[in-house]
Amino acid sequence: MTNAWLTPPTRACLLLALAPLAAAAQQAMSFDAAWQRIRTGSDQLAAARAAVQSKELQGQGIKGLGGPSVSLSGAAFAYSASLTVDLDPLNRRIAQIDQRLPIPLENLPLPLPVPQFPSRYTFNRYDTASTSSVSAVWPIYAGGVGDATRGFVAAQAGEARADADKTEHELATLLVQRYFGAQLAARAARLRQAAFDTIGQHDAAAQKMLAAGVISRVERLQARAAFEEARRNALKAQDDAELTAVALARTVKSDTAVVPGTPLFVLTQPVEPLPHFIEAALQHHPGLAKVAAKKAQAEQLHAGQEALRRPQVFAFGQREIKSSNADWVAGLGVRWTLFDSIDRNALEAASLKQIEQAERTDAQARSDIALLVEKNWRALEQARRQFLALQPGAELAREVLKLRAAGLREGTSTTLDLIDAEVNQAKAQTERAQAAYDYVQALAHLLESCGLSEEFSAYIQRADVKLE
Repeated sequence: MTNAWLTPPTRACLLLALAPLAAAAQQAMSFDAAWQRIRTGSDQLAAARAAVQSKELQGQGIKGLGGPSVSLSGAAFAYSASLTVDLDPLNRRIAQIDQRLPIPLENLPLPLPVPQFPSRYTFNRYDTASTSSVSAVWPIYAGGVGDATRGFVAAQAGEARADADKTEHELATLLVQRYFGAQLAARAARLRQAAFDTIGQHDAAAQKMLAAGVISRVERLQARAAFEEARRNALKAQDDAELTAVALARTVKSDTAVVPGTPLFVLTQPVEPLPHFIEAALQHHPGLAKVAAKKAQAEQLHAGQEALRRPQVFAFGQREIKSSNADWVAGLGVRWTLFDSIDRNALEAASLKQIEQAERTDAQARSDIALLVEKNWRALEQARRQFLALQPGAELAREVLKLRAAGLREGTSTTLDLIDAEVNQAKAQTERAQAAYDYVQALAHLLESCGLSEEFSAYIQRADVKLE
């Protein structure tokens, strides 16, 4: 069901009527509490941390790579063997022997037959057996392959940590945007609603003045037009406030609406000088840590390629598992690949180019990060000056409103003059709040570009202007 059938006045009344019910379902939350909820409940951050833990566990898993290994093997088997023997040569040999006797066997007084064997005889054997043995292999020297592998996985873990840090800094900036954005939108909605209420009173007064003949119909219509514009602005500001409140609640994973408890703030004095932030960025920026991890990976790949060129020496042994007369073997082995189908010179050159790529990427990243830090630092300083420049205008708008209200009572100002003063004051206050929001946004971006997002709360404590 939609609310398109509601007229603007009816909708405004409903919003005012439901406001106490909505407030009852809200919870106040400081910025630090909101940040803690993100650090413990963000799926994006949890995924990044899982990637780090995965690489760290891989490193633990291959910590003993290159050490001895012992294995136990066993087998049970059955066999059937058949062997066919040709006996014709034996029969011929027996016949030859009989002919060489002084008296052939068949010529004896008692004749004896010459023994004859079948021309072929097949032997069949079937049996079952089992065997078991224990084997051991100990690589004594592998050219450094194990160290290169462990170093490569450690560098991958460093890259995952850099990605996790980058994700954390980005989430901190996102929280600043949504937390203080919700506060700005709520403040704007309150100011617009207050202006609408006041202008509504002036509109009702203008109607009475028209009936009394004090003002002209043109002035009455102008007052009505100002009232309608104030209503539209109040409704739009309320819609914006509701949307930003939903975004903040979902960011901190809250089932109820969240009321920001930490106000918008500004440091009227400049923050630390630009070199301070550039130096911090070159030490803490996760992008540089990731480039360093990429370089370490390339170096370990190169070390691994070089290790494959060296000979490998290993000890081995094997013994049958039986109580007596067990067979065993033990010895030393050497393996050295003299030639294979892989062009190892080309692979070595490729790994060296990867190292060069990482070094040049690091140099470019340092230059880009320094430029980004300077840009954000200047944006922060500009936002600070803009906020201070709006202060006289806000004070002036407040004084003009007082004078217009007094002038209306004395007959020296018109209702339209007072309405304009009300609108100008709401506009001045909104612009001042917007300038404070621009300031905290610029500060968040500056700290993110330096890898110092965790220090945002410290700047909140240092702020000397807070828009309660």
